[in-house]
Amino acid sequence: MYKPGPLALVLAAFVAIFLLLPLFAVVPVSFTPARFLTMPSGNWSLRHYQALVDNPAWLQATLLSVRIASLSATISTALALAFSLGLWMYRPWIASILIGFVLMPMVAPPVVSAITLYFFLTSLSRLNGLVGYDTTLGVALAHSVMIVPFAVVLIMVALAQVDRRIDLAARGFGAGVFQRIFKVIVPNIRFGLLTAFFLAFVLSWEEIGVTLFITSVNAVTLPRMMWMGLRDNIDPAIAAISVVLIVVVIAVILGKTAITAMAAKRQ
Repeated sequence: MYKPGPLALVLAAFVAIFLLLPLFAVVPVSFTPARFLTMPSGNWSLRHYQALVDNPAWLQATLLSVRIASLSATISTALALAFSLGLWMYRPWIASILIGFVLMPMVAPPVVSAITLYFFLTSLSRLNGLVGYDTTLGVALAHSVMIVPFAVVLIMVALAQVDRRIDLAARGFGAGVFQRIFKVIVPNIRFGLLTAFFLAFVLSWEEIGVTLFITSVNAVTLPRMMWMGLRDNIDPAIAAISVVLIVVVIAVILGKTAITAMAAKRQ
């Protein structure tokens, strides 16, 4: 088994520090007592963390982002699963064309996608007030359009590892389409589905480009709230919420590492 040498480890550590240092530079800024983004000079303060607690807009934006990301991830994963299963099971001759069409949002300029979704949602707003411009369901629908291609890629990779003979065997024993899907195929790609759902959740959670075009004052997500704070008044609370998100990500990574290590020991 190949093991990296000392030079490779040093270079990897240097690259990691170079990439992560700007993230950790925001930590001291979050403790500044000033009303604008600056490094603390002498005194450190928790006033901006207190502002996150006292201002209900931050909690509302966070909860809205969680709802939208969960809904978008569910819709995207379901659509990607249906599309991928259709191609895997029936292998139509236009499969390449269909894949290219589905992956188009991945390669299209974000501004083009945002403008297209803006006109689409404003048109829906004329028909109903539930799904449209500046609504929770409208934002979730727009996010789903943008992140479905990523879910499709992951699920198709998972399906590529499945032996088609198990599906043929189930079909030979008289299993119907839905039985083959939910009792044979899906259990074999469950980790791919979980990965697709997680990636879709993260992509929807941090989406800002399209969100700026399709929201105004009602559907204010956490990324939009942070963008408004940076654009309008350079609120140092942005640094505080950034530190909170960094801590959450580190906790998730450490938790996953610990669970993986415990599972490896049991084996």
